[in-house]
Amino acid sequence: MKVCIYGAGAIGGYLGVQLGQVPGVEVSLIARGAHLAAMRENGLKLLISGRERVAKVRATDDPRALGPQDYVIVALKVHQAWEVAEQMTPLLGADTAVVTCQNGVPWWYFHGIGGDCADRRLASVDPGDRQWNVLGPERAIGCVVYPATEIAAPGIVKHIYGDKFALGEPDGSLSPRCRALGDALEAGGLKAPVLENIRDEIWLKLWGNLCFNPLSALTRATLDVVATEPGSRALAKAMMTEAEAIARAHGADFRVDIERRINGAARVGAHRTSMLQDLERGRPLEIDALLTAVQEMGRMIGAATPYIDSVLALVQQLGRSQGLYPVFPEHPAAAAA
Repeated sequence: MKVCIYGAGAIGGYLGVQLGQVPGVEVSLIARGAHLAAMRENGLKLLISGRERVAKVRATDDPRALGPQDYVIVALKVHQAWEVAEQMTPLLGADTAVVTCQNGVPWWYFHGIGGDCADRRLASVDPGDRQWNVLGPERAIGCVVYPATEIAAPGIVKHIYGDKFALGEPDGSLSPRCRALGDALEAGGLKAPVLENIRDEIWLKLWGNLCFNPLSALTRATLDVVATEPGSRALAKAMMTEAEAIARAHGADFRVDIERRINGAARVGAHRTSMLQDLERGRPLEIDALLTAVQEMGRMIGAATPYIDSVLALVQQLGRSQGLYPVFPEHPAAAAA
């Protein structure tokens, strides 16, 4: 099995080390800059459970050097993956699967489902249908990422918590390719359930991300504060209520209710959300996949989203003011930027 991890950052690096120890799995990583140089010189190091694990994996910045793969695991942020879609083509063979290992609503969301929205495109995460046309939705496998990791230094990834990567086909089938990848991830010490409705899992994580991430960035508050302070908790609940109506209208379901989801976030403690960390480190903010796409899906069904709209407008302006909101060239928001 040949697996290329496109984007060997914190999550991609963690996956690379874990998969790299599985017999019969040939792992390669696409990276750049100092991180790539360090991996080439010293291997990829993973700090986990108080130990250091080093993997000698093939790392490059040129996909053409690797050739067709069985799986391409895309561990880039959504806007980055859109930008490099054409660069992935040397990795694609006739049966290559593309695993979207990302937060938020994926570009392939309406592939493999029936109804009026079948094969609808999402301009907020795939303007110009670039990934749809270049990669092809038939290649897509969904992946919901639960671990928290960070790059401690170039070539060094630190694992903080979590080991679950939920997988699923857009059409809900328990396909051989999905099962084979799940088995490989499990052999690497990870939890990789193959689900019949990956969209439910996408929404369960997105449900919290779409409110906790922007609210923490706007207030600079940690997750426990956002989830328990009466004002921010009420706003989060209002946003989640709007999102739940949209998700259910598009066929998704939730295995927990809003109060339980918020209480679960509060129990995580003084965690700085990924958007807050990006803001503090001067990195582009993940706004469109978490918020704009939900707004777009609401517009498809005529749903009013006043709370999501308001928070989206605020966090977009925050991103613009700091030069951290990457607006896609064809994105409708570009005209207002």
